[in-house]
Amino acid sequence: MKLSLNWIKDYVEIPADLELSRIAYDLTMSTVEVENIIDLGKKFEKIIVGTIKEVLPHSNADKLKICRTDIGDGDIRDIVCGGVNVKNNMKVAVALPGALVKWHGEGELVEIKNAKVRGVESYGMICASSEIGLSDLLPCKNDAEISDLSDFSASAGTSLATALGLNDFILEIDNKSLTNRPDLWGHYGLAREISALYNFPLKEIEEYKVPKVTELKVNIEQPSLCRRYIGLKIEGVSAKTSPFEVQSRLWRVGMRPINALVDITNYVMLDVGQPTHAFDFDNLKGDITVRLAKNEKLLALNGKELSLSTKDLIIADNEGAIGLAGVIGGKKDSVFETTNKVVLEIANFDPITIRHTAVKYDCRTESSMRNEKGIDAERCDLALSISMKLFSKVFPQMKITAFCNNYSTKLSNNKIDVSYEWLIRRLGKDISFKTVEQKLELLGFKIKQENDIMHITVPSWRSTGDVSISDDILEEVARMYGLENFEPKSIGTTFNGAINQPKIDITRKIKEYLAFRCNFNEIFSYPWINEEYLKAVLGDSIGMLSLSTPPSPSEKFLRSSLLPNLCKVVSENLRYFNEFNIFESALVFFDKDYKVINDEKELLPLQQLNVAGAFVGEMESVNELFRKAKGTLEALPRYTNALPFNFERTEKPIWADNVVWLNIIQNSQTIGNFGLLSRKIALDCGIKNSSVVLFELNIEAIQLYPSRTNKFSHLAQYPMTERDLSLLFDLSIRWEDVEKVIKSNNATRELLKGLVFVGEYRGAQVPENKKSLTFKLAIGSLNKTLTSNEIDNCTNKIVDSLKSKLGAQIR
Repeated sequence: MKLSLNWIKDYVEIPADLELSRIAYDLTMSTVEVENIIDLGKKFEKIIVGTIKEVLPHSNADKLKICRTDIGDGDIRDIVCGGVNVKNNMKVAVALPGALVKWHGEGELVEIKNAKVRGVESYGMICASSEIGLSDLLPCKNDAEISDLSDFSASAGTSLATALGLNDFILEIDNKSLTNRPDLWGHYGLAREISALYNFPLKEIEEYKVPKVTELKVNIEQPSLCRRYIGLKIEGVSAKTSPFEVQSRLWRVGMRPINALVDITNYVMLDVGQPTHAFDFDNLKGDITVRLAKNEKLLALNGKELSLSTKDLIIADNEGAIGLAGVIGGKKDSVFETTNKVVLEIANFDPITIRHTAVKYDCRTESSMRNEKGIDAERCDLALSISMKLFSKVFPQMKITAFCNNYSTKLSNNKIDVSYEWLIRRLGKDISFKTVEQKLELLGFKIKQENDIMHITVPSWRSTGDVSISDDILEEVARMYGLENFEPKSIGTTFNGAINQPKIDITRKIKEYLAFRCNFNEIFSYPWINEEYLKAVLGDSIGMLSLSTPPSPSEKFLRSSLLPNLCKVVSENLRYFNEFNIFESALVFFDKDYKVINDEKELLPLQQLNVAGAFVGEMESVNELFRKAKGTLEALPRYTNALPFNFERTEKPIWADNVVWLNIIQNSQTIGNFGLLSRKIALDCGIKNSSVVLFELNIEAIQLYPSRTNKFSHLAQYPMTERDLSLLFDLSIRWEDVEKVIKSNNATRELLKGLVFVGEYRGAQVPENKKSLTFKLAIGSLNKTLTSNEIDNCTNKIVDSLKSKLGAQIR
């Protein structure tokens, strides 16, 4: 949210010696997070008001003109300009050399320099509003026009910021820090907070006295959902342009001026935080009713046609819906160029209803963001006063001809009893009762003491859920006293012994193994999945939990696998890297009644902890990536004290290539999968020119050794001999089969001390339908040094067993 310092100063006088950086720091430490301070005037440095004294034709360009321009103190400069509306005595915005502008309103800022334009020396530049960032504030009829400042009283040479009243500072506040403070969603609310922080006097908003007029008929069918409705019929208005001061304030805080009627409603909302809305009275059919929808439709102001349900609160006339209450108005009954009578709505709605409606229709507006926070109904009076002040100023001849104030559900200020002794003990600091009372009264609280008990009445603007329990009072006292004024105290604790939590430790061990030993980068993703990646990787959403209020319509399902989000991250990072490894460890979620096993429904846990990873490389590196993945997973149990993994082909994952995949088995139970991401799915995920090998493991299913099984063994006292063997096998023979035959040979088991796979070869020197496997043998004895004959004998027995059992041939 953006707030104007000049606007805040309407309500609280801030001393000149109080630096804005100090205000931002104090607000951040006590109230809201001020993310940035923008010096608005700096954006217009070296941009001034100039007066065109004479317009001359350009001898070398039909569409260009030479404007002899007064830039102050009678200094006349020639400036080449292509504006179609330049004329003598016209006031214009002149960017002097050194100023920063956007050329034709597009691209990055460029610095203006003296230059020759078609042979004519040009000093600076006469600017269109789009070139100096003012297109919304000073709109031109077309791109060929430059901004006409003739209506402003500033003389030539005046800085543009001064001429337009733009010497202001804008506070950018993090919206998340305002979530539980509905009183701060306007300039008046923050002014009240600054007043309390520094004990500055606050200028109160004068109450507006409504003249005696006929009653405006408004029916509220749902008083629990619409607690207050103020309606005024105002005649003698029009959709003319609002005063520049109003437009300027709206523009400074990020809102585009439209016309006087709309601008007034927006101004009031930004001023006191209370949304208002204007209906064209001539388009209303009968009385206004606040009710639940009846399966009807509404064409909203944003052009969307909404199919309403019976849970949506609407504003309606006799013909149907004219607005989605607290969210957005309808197009049929909005303000038009011909509007001369309006009904001004100032209403207070149930925040939960507004939130549900805004999310359901993906229609988050400035109005809905405030209404869903829980605005107090008393604020309608402030909005009424500011509205009428503006209407009277903009439309001196306007008349209020009908009025209603339906206050069906009166706001009851929260009352909280707090023990002073409890407060001091919880604060950890001895603060006098007088100080506590002073700090709370500055915030609008009323305190009555009875012995140790403080009977506290919460102000209306903090009684809608923000302050409701004793701990909220404690927070108010602490932040007003200054959190930085509390000295840190050490917390005493006793360690009685180490706690063995293997199921907790394994997650950390897996992360450390992947990050430190395997060169992985850890990622963190949201628990919901974009439907595009869900359909690509998992195929469908069967068994997945859906969110009742998703962050967006395409992200309504909670993840049942980490792989879709992993593929999304891979796709995004391929713009910057060709090869990388990433992993994520997080919870996945399931529907209880999802899985059927042996024709019986098995209730799955609602969530489980998984780890998933991706090996990413060039298209040609599939073999390397797959072996790297298999090696990583094979070694994982060793570093996590888990039982060893086996790999089998039992059930192909839906996302995997038809050939390159394996299931991860532990104690005959499938605990995960890994394999090459299929080409079709990769393309669906936006992965075009890379190979990706994925794995996913259920961490909770990994079985650990009950204790460490490491055994001490002496280093060999006698030399070991290594022999490399290369044998030919049929293509169907796997290394796993070879390893099993060698290790099960009783005749060589005593002397065989090591077996390592070296490589596989297929090529010109190997017969068709054959492959060559190379492996290394370590042969030795614990009792003596072996002779050459004994080593040869052991080697030959191994070869013979491979010949007889697997059909091996010596190359």
